[in-house]
Amino acid sequence: MRGIVCEEIERFNLVEDLPEPNFVEGEAIVRIRRVGICGTDLHAFKGNQPFFTYPRVLGHELAGVIERIGDNEAGLAAGDQVSVIPYMHCGKCVACRNGKTNCCTSMRVLGVHIDGGMRERISVPVTHLIQTNGLTFDQTAVLEPLSIGAHAVRRSGLLKGETVLVIGGGPIGLGVMAFAKYAGARVIAMDINEERLAFCRAWANVDETVNALQNPQEKLAELTGGDFPTVVFDATGNARSMTDAFGLVAHGGRLVYVGLVKADIAFNDPEFHKRELTLMGSRNATKEDFANVYDAVKSGGIDVDSYITHRSSFEGMIGQFETWLKPESKVIKAMVEL
Repeated sequence: MRGIVCEEIERFNLVEDLPEPNFVEGEAIVRIRRVGICGTDLHAFKGNQPFFTYPRVLGHELAGVIERIGDNEAGLAAGDQVSVIPYMHCGKCVACRNGKTNCCTSMRVLGVHIDGGMRERISVPVTHLIQTNGLTFDQTAVLEPLSIGAHAVRRSGLLKGETVLVIGGGPIGLGVMAFAKYAGARVIAMDINEERLAFCRAWANVDETVNALQNPQEKLAELTGGDFPTVVFDATGNARSMTDAFGLVAHGGRLVYVGLVKADIAFNDPEFHKRELTLMGSRNATKEDFANVYDAVKSGGIDVDSYITHRSSFEGMIGQFETWLKPESKVIKAMVEL
């Protein structure tokens, strides 16, 4: 079986003889057809991904077709098209017992802690498969990154009519914007790149944009009548941005860290208390979030075609990967086709 292995920092290897997955009761053998590339993969390749060891098969944004499966309560069968929920939780810890499987104490994420889907076939627990018959392979693969944004919005407790700021116009930030709009919020997008901001307006239909390099605090005060947004999502994974975000939230508001940075974050405690801010982390997503995104995509509420900006064949991925790292490539979402 063919697969692509990240052997060490900045080195991929196309392997022709990876072992085939064993069929295990309660799991399914899935033939992979699409693998989306995300920030986790880019950070792993460059050596900046927390909780990561080498060598590793990357890939957790997956679309495939079931090749073999046993009897199951989900009603899944061989030939079904599926999306993979890549967060392997224990089901026993305090988080899992309280329905927060996305932050399991023993979390193992495909492509991060254990080998992922950048290979021809993979064995996946039936509980971590979502049937997507009727969607395209592309739509199926992007359920995972969009679920990250959908989960952040749900976690924030966002109410219809609230004013929201989303910092970072990458694929995760765009998902947050889309689902904040879907929830009825007024959405402001912030980034340092004007082309990204234009994409936020065109794709996510945001209401306003702010350039983070051009007095953002003053601009946000102007856009909100001095109130500032009641919910701020930071999807940058940038320590400076995440720190500065404290000064952009309304009194009594919520600051949600969606992006992850391999660093410490410090903030001014008197300012934090003065505003009575709520600080949240948002990690991964749950099956409920996947279901919500599935419904939004199926109904036509999310434009997947425009979200995917770059493509490669499986064989061509290694040659193109470093190009996708460059800002001038203008990648939003790259997709590998098998």
